[in-house]
Amino acid sequence: MDRFDAMTLFVRIVECRSFTAAAAALDIPRATATHAINELEARLGTRLLERTTRRVRPTTEGEAFHQRCISVLAELDAAESALKPVGENPKGKLRLDLHGTHATRVVLPRIDEFQARYPDIELAISSGDRLVDLVAEGIDCVIRAGTPRDSSLVARRLAVMPEVICASPDYVARFGAPRTLADLSGHRAVGFFSAASDASYPLELTVDGQTRGFMLDASIAVNDAESYVVCALRGCGLIQVPWFHVEGELADGRLVEVMGTWPSPGRVVSAIYPYHRQSSARVRVFIDWVAGIYEARFGAPTAAKFRAPART
Repeated sequence: MDRFDAMTLFVRIVECRSFTAAAAALDIPRATATHAINELEARLGTRLLERTTRRVRPTTEGEAFHQRCISVLAELDAAESALKPVGENPKGKLRLDLHGTHATRVVLPRIDEFQARYPDIELAISSGDRLVDLVAEGIDCVIRAGTPRDSSLVARRLAVMPEVICASPDYVARFGAPRTLADLSGHRAVGFFSAASDASYPLELTVDGQTRGFMLDASIAVNDAESYVVCALRGCGLIQVPWFHVEGELADGRLVEVMGTWPSPGRVVSAIYPYHRQSSARVRVFIDWVAGIYEARFGAPTAAKFRAPART
């Protein structure tokens, strides 16, 4: 294994905190990974990693070497990319994690176009609603609502998606349709919470130019977008979702909009990736491609464009 490959392996081990996970990510035997790191440590004359039966973590020297490796590998990738002809296809595996609804309704219906354009990129795509640790899990890019709080992550805004508050006709028949902000206190919502914490999310409306949250009572709470919609269809309460997610249900009357005179702030959707992978050609071409997909579907990623349904 040459020096650059050994650096790549070392960086991935530090990210994954595991020889086994790093070896799997790079598609090499674990024994090869162990031998390569032993050789690297011998060549440098210092111990880079502390190994226990439960975890792997860098030593003080390993932390410093890790940061230098990130810089060197990023520069190498940028240099190679700059010298390649514009039309040349990037190669290698690209690991993505997509929000479930965005995977099935926005990105994957057109993924064949990406494969046709970049046939030498091998895609590994996971999906769901859980929060992922990009660095520890070796993921190159995720598509999620919101912007990252972690300073080691970079976000490129893809869209600001209009949202709608809605309920089933059965719920409206039993409890009425809220029409004012004060009316909301007499209603219940389907709760939505983060799988990674106890945090729950309120309904949000724009009032006098400011976003206000309204926590309603909930007799059921879920942490999955599809389950959230199903609960609303069964009359369990109000939900707030991006318009595209329930377009069909609103069109055929299985769900009806409420509080339509009060605009929702819109939901920011971003492509998020680790800072040190920003120069990866594979990541760059995917984000450029997927940004075009979102702009074609939802418009420029500046502000939500609200469409008001016909009302009686």
